[in-house]
Order: sequence, then structure tokens, then C-alpha cells
Amino acid sequence: MRKAALALAAALTVGCWAQVFNVASLVPVQLPEDVGTKVVAISGQGDFILLTTDNNSGLTKLDLSTGKAQNITRAAGAGYDARVSPDGKRVVYRENSFTPGHLRMVTLRSVNLESGQHNELVAPTRSLQGMALNNQAALPVTRGQVAAKGFEGKVSAKNAVVLSINNRQLMISRNGKTRNLSPNGKEKSYLWPSLSPDGTKILYYVGAEGAFVCNLDGSNVKPLGMMRAPQWWDDSTVVGMYDQDDGEFVYASRIVATNLKGDKQTLTPDSLIAMYPKVSAQAGKIAFSTPSGKAYIINVTKSQQP
Repeated sequence: MRKAALALAAALTVGCWAQVFNVASLVPVQLPEDVGTKVVAISGQGDFILLTTDNNSGLTKLDLSTGKAQNITRAAGAGYDARVSPDGKRVVYRENSFTPGHLRMVTLRSVNLESGQHNELVAPTRSLQGMALNNQAALPVTRGQVAAKGFEGKVSAKNAVVLSINNRQLMISRNGKTRNLSPNGKEKSYLWPSLSPDGTKILYYVGAEGAFVCNLDGSNVKPLGMMRAPQWWDDSTVVGMYDQDDGEFVYASRIVATNLKGDKQTLTPDSLIAMYPKVSAQAGKIAFSTPSGKAYIINVTKSQQP
């Protein structure tokens, strides 16, 4: 198995445009039975992943060293944009419900992974636009307003930068005030916004155009190429997926990496339909799953090439 993984890593290095990462191995994750197989998050420490079903129902924590699975919730919608706190101690997730008039409502909840205690952070609403997360609190944006929802009595300031999507537009909240940023124009559709680790740049995707990076004021827009579900690795490196479909089914998808200099690299073989990468730079891991119900970890280090 180790020889095969190293051979695959060598093949991926040879087949890339430029070397962004040194790929040590591509390892399948042993998934337990009767749990979701779609990877939705990896802890910053790289010790566990979160799994959900294809329709984002429920959340399961899977310890990558022991293989132990822990059910977090069976809530509908819990797998959509589930987040792990930076210290790996809490998970914030959504729970979908419906009114008697069949309107979908979203509740934002947190769970302490050690105690198992669940807390409601945002009551059922139709206006949850997005959130930021730190070790003390979640900072959800609803109707353009930022709130600081502390974990277990802890408090947090509301002056953090929070990115969100409202009516397909990219919104930025600073010092509690929200405005439409949409750096590529308000006629575009935006997805997957995130703040760089140093808090100075924004990564986002524009429908049918690709991934971009810009400054906090929307200036200096830099295209990164066609890359969906982009994730910051560090302040100068991004990991995402390049997927292809026929209008109904995804028939090919690769995990790709790029840096702000323009170097690009393919990290997975064509034999895998590799989708929705989640990264732990601290642990040197990239987790992803496939439509066939498999999950993998790519073990990497940053290339030292100039």
C-alpha cells in the first residue's frame, strides 16, 4: 500500500503544470458503515473529519487515527457549510425545518465535542446569510446584521470581518456594518467567499468564470482560473476542484492547487472523481470525497521552489 501511494505521488508530481506542493501520499479513509460518506470539514489539527450524506442530512465525526465514529446530529441540513472551530473543540452546524406553510427555516447550532452539549445560536430564520467562527463565538449575519453568539457564556466582539452571500451577491461586514462588495460586478453570481488567514484578502468564486482573490475593499482583483469550492491553504496558496459535467452528472473532477504567483498543480489522478476538498495546513492534509462514496486524504508539504 505504501509503495503504491508513493508511486501515485510521484506520478502526480510529474503530471502537474508547476509544483505547488510536494505530494507524499494519497490514502483512502476507512469509512464505517451506516454513516454519510461526503467530507464536509477537517479539523485544523487534522485529527478528524466531518461526514454527511449526499443530501447534507446529519453529521458524523470520524477520528482519523482510531477510526472511531461519533454521531453529532441527525438534523436535516447539518452538513451544509458545517464548521469546526480553530481549536477543534466545537462544531457549528445548521438545522433545517419547515413552517406549516412549507417555508424552509434554518437554525444555527453549536456542539461542544467533549461534553456533547448542543446550543442554539440563531433561532429559526429565513435570513441567515453566512458566518465567521473563532474559538469563543460564531458571528452569524442575518438581514445584514452581525451578531456575536458566544459559546457557553463566552463573549466576543462583533468587529471581525465576516463574509456572506445575499441574493448571489458577495457581502462584507466590518465593524458590524454590512455592504455589497461584489468585486467583479453586481450582475455576477458569487459563491464560497473566505478570508485569508492573515485577514487581508478575500477568496471567492464567480459563476461560470472561476475563482478570484481581491483586497478587503474589493480592489486588486486577481483571477486564479477555473476552480470551484476554493479553500485557503495559507496566505498565498489555494486548493479547489476542477469538475466537469454533462449538464446532469459530474463525469470528471480533480483536486487542484494554485498560488498567487500563478503556479498550478493537479493533486489527484484522472481515475478519481475528487470533489470538495477541505484543508488542514497545520497537519499537511487535504481531505476529499467522491460521488461513489469514498473518502481520501492527500498528505502534502509546500514546495520550496522559488
